[in-house]
Parts: sequence; structure tokens; C-alpha cells
Amino acid sequence: MVIWIDEQAYLTAVETCEILGIKPQTLYAYVSRGLLRSYRQGIRRQRLYLRREVEVLIRLRPAGRARGEGPLRPRLPRAEEWMGDR
Repeated sequence: MVIWIDEQAYLTAVETCEILGIKPQTLYAYVSRGLLRSYRQGIRRQRLYLRREVEVLIRLRPAGRARGEGPLRPRLPRAEEWMGDR
């Protein structure tokens, strides 16, 4: 369910994880590393994600490659790859 605020489409964390095919921990790692921004909404401080920013990440993710297709696009790092790099 897309949430519209000031003519901008937002997704919940659950929807964003579903679309990107990631776990919530990975989503939060993306936010902490600056790959995606989260926006607070409401009294309960639910976190929302701009749909257009999520769509940018979808384009960065490598898709399955069939023969004859072009090169793989850059791969988003997994959250496990960021551990210990401080």
C-alpha cells in the first residue's frame, strides 16, 4: 500500500524489504550506510521510504542474466559485508 504525502509516494519497511528482496536488518544497514533514506511518519515514528529511491536501488541490483544479455549491473553489498569496517 503506497502512502502519499505531499504528492510523494512512500513505502513501509515491510513493503520495501519485499520489493528489494532483503531482510529488515539489511534495509536498516542500507539506511545506516546512506544507500537509502528513511523518513519518520506519525506519532509512532513509523519509518517510510520514498518509492522513487527504492526504485533506484532496484535498478542497481543485479538481475538474473540470460545468454546474450549485457554485463551485470553493480551489486549492492550485503549487510554482512559491512560488519567490522569501522
